[in-house]
Order: sequence, then structure tokens, then C-alpha cells
Amino acid sequence: MTRQQMIDLVNKYFAAVDGEDIDTIRQTLTPDCVFTVETHGVELRNYQQIEGMFERLWASHAAVKHQNFVYVPDPDEDRIATRFQVVNTHPDGQLVYKSNCNFFEVKDGRFCRVAVYMAGPNTLDKK
Repeated sequence: MTRQQMIDLVNKYFAAVDGEDIDTIRQTLTPDCVFTVETHGVELRNYQQIEGMFERLWASHAAVKHQNFVYVPDPDEDRIATRFQVVNTHPDGQLVYKSNCNFFEVKDGRFCRVAVYMAGPNTLDKK
């Protein structure tokens, strides 16, 4: 993939997360994708576990928004990193701002590994 294709894939993924679009999220991940939240000791290993995590995230928030991205694509190594701000809207309207970094590994045009480094409380669990 080119640098721009990697950035476009990241944007597609986060637009789907913000839009609660599990089908599009699935299109961005390999079936055997490993998803970790490194700062909280979470490891998920398949669509079912990853989908459950997103369903819990969406159920516990009125909205989730990712913005202000900085991208570091490395097409030679099939990796891209991004730093961004997250705005979580709680059901009572309270806004929580977080600064996160994600590291993605790409295989066949999809993410095969996602490693999340999250400031603050964990909103991505594996219950």
C-alpha cells in the first residue's frame, strides 16, 4: 500500500468506529486480526471479540469521535501509526477528552494487528 492508501484505511476505520458501522470496521480488519489495548492489558483475537468490544463501547456512550490525526505511515514495513484526540460523550452529555495512539500493521490491504495506547480509563474492554 502507498502512504496515502494507509492513511485512507485509517480514516475509513475511524469513520466506521465513530459511525457505529461494524460492517465497515470488519472490512478494514483481517479475520485473524489481533487487537490489543496495550495500556490496559486487553487482547482480542477475532471478529467476534472485536465486535463485542465495539458494541460495548457504543452502548456505554452517546457518541464517540476521533479527530486531529497525525499520521506516520511506513509502507516499506506495512505499518502506520497515528496520534489523535478522542471525544467520548457519556449518556448524560458529559464530554471526556483523551489523547491516544494506535499502531496498525497491514496485510493484504487490511489491518492484521491494532495496538492501542490510551490515556485515561479503558473504554475498550473484553468482558
